[in-house]
Amino acid sequence: MNKKLAALLSTATIMSAVLAGCGPQAAQPAAGDQQQAQKASGPKVLRTNSTAEPPSLDPALITDTTGGTVARALFDGLTRTGLDEKPHESVAEKIDISPDGLKYTFHLRDSKWSNGDPVTAHDFEFAWKRALDPKTASDYSYQLFYIKNAEKANSGEVGFDQVGVKALDDKTLEVTLENPTPYFLELTGFYTYFPVNKKLVESNPNWANEAATFVGNGPFALETWEHKAKLVMKKNENYWDKDAVKLDAIEISMVEDENTELSMFENGELDLVGEPMGGVPLDAVKALQEAGTLQIKPTAGTYYYVFNTEKAPFNNVKIRKAFTYAIDRKTITDNVSQAGELPAMGFIPPTMAVHDGDYFKDNDVEQAKQLLAEGMKELGITKLPEISLMYNTSEGHKKIAEAVQDMWKRNLGVDVKIVNQEWKVFLETRDQGNFQIARAGWSGDFNDPINFLEMFKDKDGGNNNTFWEDKKFADLLTQSGKEQDPAKRKQLLAEAEKIFMDAMPVAPVYYYTDMWVQNPKVKDILHDSLSFQDFKWADITE
Repeated sequence: MNKKLAALLSTATIMSAVLAGCGPQAAQPAAGDQQQAQKASGPKVLRTNSTAEPPSLDPALITDTTGGTVARALFDGLTRTGLDEKPHESVAEKIDISPDGLKYTFHLRDSKWSNGDPVTAHDFEFAWKRALDPKTASDYSYQLFYIKNAEKANSGEVGFDQVGVKALDDKTLEVTLENPTPYFLELTGFYTYFPVNKKLVESNPNWANEAATFVGNGPFALETWEHKAKLVMKKNENYWDKDAVKLDAIEISMVEDENTELSMFENGELDLVGEPMGGVPLDAVKALQEAGTLQIKPTAGTYYYVFNTEKAPFNNVKIRKAFTYAIDRKTITDNVSQAGELPAMGFIPPTMAVHDGDYFKDNDVEQAKQLLAEGMKELGITKLPEISLMYNTSEGHKKIAEAVQDMWKRNLGVDVKIVNQEWKVFLETRDQGNFQIARAGWSGDFNDPINFLEMFKDKDGGNNNTFWEDKKFADLLTQSGKEQDPAKRKQLLAEAEKIFMDAMPVAPVYYYTDMWVQNPKVKDILHDSLSFQDFKWADITE
């Protein structure tokens, strides 16, 4: 995720937010004697925290893990990832797939919006075409390009009536794909594919900005949204599967400091601290590990820095490589992030790898110095301009940025200024290209390496903050989408990744793990290998 970006899409030691639970209370691992017990018959309220307010709760506009986590509570797709981490029918009660894998027919069950309106196939068709419309400015519109003519409609080559999604009636949605896509039923559970209430959105363009006008179709309904202060979701009594929802409400407060969050957990005010919306303070990791309360899970994601390839000196590939090679990743993972991450010498995480071995050596200082000198010579400069590294506000991001700043000074003799910005401002600054080097993270939206490469297919892509593009790279990705032989497809993607890594528009740092601390009374929160979190089945037990 831009998440992701991701995105966007963030590591437990990095992003600042906390998920927490409360309901029938009991002693907390650290300081349970400080909390008051609730009556067993009282409501089950899961209290959570996010240091960053969701920039948007409109499925077409969400690009971050906070917005994505909240959206999974407020919306339901045709499919939904279950506790077994596999896609299952959700709003779609039955799914027919043609023998050639090109046509999907979704038969919708009886379900309602939180305001009581019926959810129809027309809502899905409208939502998908709305996300494709350039006027909507959806960074994730490309997630819909698997649908026939979707990319052409997005670029204005054909009309939206030519896009391969059509509501045959209120309960039947027919979808035609460009090519067979074996992971399509994972995509239909992703938030860009969520429906929106057609009647509401057409009547109120600002429907998603306030709780009073917000309508969803998920396990929970938005009750309160005090911007930058508090967000409350209550159980949606109109949800088709409401009997599976055990929580009465979820409360999200917005406390920015990670140390404060952890203190709240230790005082019994929060029951869950960590990924994907939150972060565990790096200084506390060792103690939590020794106490046996820290949970760590490898995920399909990469923490990295993006270079603005349109701004000097990072318009030079050798200088980009010099800065990349001069990072000591093992020192970062062993001494800074400390969550069992693997140093990244490539972009695609190991769980999806298409290439054997590393693309470069970690902490290759001599090669970095040589490349820096050659790059400066090619640019005709004897001194680098002022260099700045931008990150979004987080103690974890700050510590990593400071470590990298020191490495670039020590290994390359370069002074780098580090700058932090609040999450929403940071996203806007990065998207507008007003930076030289910026932090980024990407966690897979589905289990396929194309998801890590396709965002760089063209320089104007919503999540391509490097502004780099390469025609051969793009052509290989297009070919991979048409190739039915898995081995040949893997080879095409490997060739594409090699072009990408040779150009080095990003500096990979490490492959993510998620890290969190949780009250044992909180059960059945989905926390999958893609770093998705879903509260539909969550419970608080005695």
